[in-house]
Amino acid sequence: MSKTIGMWMYQNGGGTKIEKKMINLLRERDIFVINNLDLRFAESSNEGIILNNVNMFSLDLFFSYNAGEQTTAQLYQYQTLGRTIPMINNYDSFALAEDKMRSALALNQENVRTSDFYMCHRERPEGLYEKLKEWGKMVYKPVDGWGGAGLALIENPEGLDALMPSINQGDNRHIYVERFIENDYSDFRVDIVDGHFISCYGRKANDREWRTNITSGGSVILRDANDEIIDVAKRATAATGLEIAGVDILYDKEREEYVVLEVNGIPAFATPEQEEFGLNFNDLKIEKIVDLIDRTVNK
Repeated sequence: MSKTIGMWMYQNGGGTKIEKKMINLLRERDIFVINNLDLRFAESSNEGIILNNVNMFSLDLFFSYNAGEQTTAQLYQYQTLGRTIPMINNYDSFALAEDKMRSALALNQENVRTSDFYMCHRERPEGLYEKLKEWGKMVYKPVDGWGGAGLALIENPEGLDALMPSINQGDNRHIYVERFIENDYSDFRVDIVDGHFISCYGRKANDREWRTNITSGGSVILRDANDEIIDVAKRATAATGLEIAGVDILYDKEREEYVVLEVNGIPAFATPEQEEFGLNFNDLKIEKIVDLIDRTVNK
């Protein structure tokens, strides 16, 4: 019996080509795709969640893969759908990974090493100064940010003093910081799909930055993963419950160990430009995602 799934795939950076490959492979398995289902424009009523004349509750699965255009309203619809139909990634795990404090606790509970972190209410910041004294340097992060946005490196009490007014003027009531990890200003990005290792590459900060994020001026570099890195990435993915994950890992030079910096629920495919200089994991990633969708809708 044929199945019908919904899809919302990013279109930039080669996304259109990737979506087309995925749709064709799914069609070969008698799974049909209704694409361009951007939940930002969904309408809800007693009948369900309606988008482009499609009742989303009638779908056999919804595959959402667009990090750059997430909105609060879209995530609300995503959560609601997840109570009725299968989702990839499932909403609970996706929401967990989006929250830095919750995901760090989840990883630590499964003995996956992360950076030391501390969170407090902004009206009681005294503990921040104690942590700065203990760690030497720390990084302020929005608890739900991505792409390096809003990060600040704090190296002394004066730097923390200077940051506090902008924090107090923002919407976040709590302040989240992590111990700065002494590293070579490059990281490992490891992609895992359905428990399978897909790829490893790296991001390297530019000469004026400490952040490796591409949006902060970092560049992609070729990089191999050893068995330890792959094991860390698989265990981090399992700890969050994500079906698809991109695990960011640093090597802590001070403690001489690999540390999970972040687990991403929508890790990008290689762009055409990145494929040209050697990142060649897209076909394997597409194959494993198609296998995952097939198995999920045919349970």
